[in-house]
Amino acid sequence: MPCKNCSKNWPRSGSIFDIPGKTRRLSELDRDLSDPDLWNKPERARQVNQEAGGLRKLVDAYGGLKSDADGLSEMLETAEPDEAEMLAEEQSRLQTAVDELYRETLFTMKHSEAAAIVRVKSGAGGTESMDWAGMLERMFMRWGERRGYKVELIDQQDGDQAGITSAEFIIRGERAYGMMAPEHGVHRLVRVSPFDSNNRRHTSFASVDVVPEVPPEEINIHIPDSDLRRDVFRSQGAGGQGVNTTDSAVRLTHIPSGIAVASQVTRSQIKNHDIALQILKQRLYDIELRKREAEEMAARGEQKKIEWGNQIRSYVLDKQYVKDHRTGVMRHDSAGVLDGDLDEFMWAGLEFLAGKRAAEELEVEE
Repeated sequence: MPCKNCSKNWPRSGSIFDIPGKTRRLSELDRDLSDPDLWNKPERARQVNQEAGGLRKLVDAYGGLKSDADGLSEMLETAEPDEAEMLAEEQSRLQTAVDELYRETLFTMKHSEAAAIVRVKSGAGGTESMDWAGMLERMFMRWGERRGYKVELIDQQDGDQAGITSAEFIIRGERAYGMMAPEHGVHRLVRVSPFDSNNRRHTSFASVDVVPEVPPEEINIHIPDSDLRRDVFRSQGAGGQGVNTTDSAVRLTHIPSGIAVASQVTRSQIKNHDIALQILKQRLYDIELRKREAEEMAARGEQKKIEWGNQIRSYVLDKQYVKDHRTGVMRHDSAGVLDGDLDEFMWAGLEFLAGKRAAEELEVEE
């Protein structure tokens, strides 16, 4: 692009922009959309139409920015001194627009537009670990609230003394799953424990599991009743008039996999059962997708381990910093991060994941 200073991101975007590749793919999708038989398969048609729309938006935006940058480059070559301020403002506008376009290219994971189903679970370590899980739950909820998203708590199991053993909630908003996807993994806390009378430094772990809320019609999963164990219990909630005095909460356990999902969001046992069943199907669907990806990697002879489940970030509170081990991003404001100021980590994580996917695609082509 002629205006090389329009964005620091442009030179390193590489295959992530890949406008020729996106244009070729868009032509393929347009041919599919012109096939009358496609519309006999509504789900497939929806997927093709959605992908084509996203690619068309990127390709058109790139074309517009390139034209603007070409024009600006020509003006810079012949500009008079008194025009410098106006051209500097235009260059700043272009840089912002290119940065925004670059970020658009990072949402290459499937279902990036979907709501995010988030589960936080404490690791080994007793009260300290449960307190850490509770801090993570609050951090993600605060992040959602900061962005104006809707956060719906589905289930929460409180710890014996502090924090939680687990919590499940849904974040709904623009690209909620896309933004939350990099948070999937193990989060590590290092601090002087408030629960240790000897003021010793403790290390705690908690896992964060993030899956998209996939449209029900896309999930073709049937769970036989013989594979389910159903338990009912009294909801944990506020006291007073709002206290739930009936056993309306439902926990469903998928016996073959051991996955358990609970819902206590409503006072209706039937509705809680339906919510838990739907989330269980979402998690089984996600496991199946990851299994297929692992099999494809094995078929290519790829030996790298899948990143999910490995430690991704450390929060060192006695030194007041947070560091992401995948991207190297570090913040010396641990209090701000724990209050939901996560965007810097999320954007870097999205760039990391997008780069990884682009490298895997290149390996397939080779």
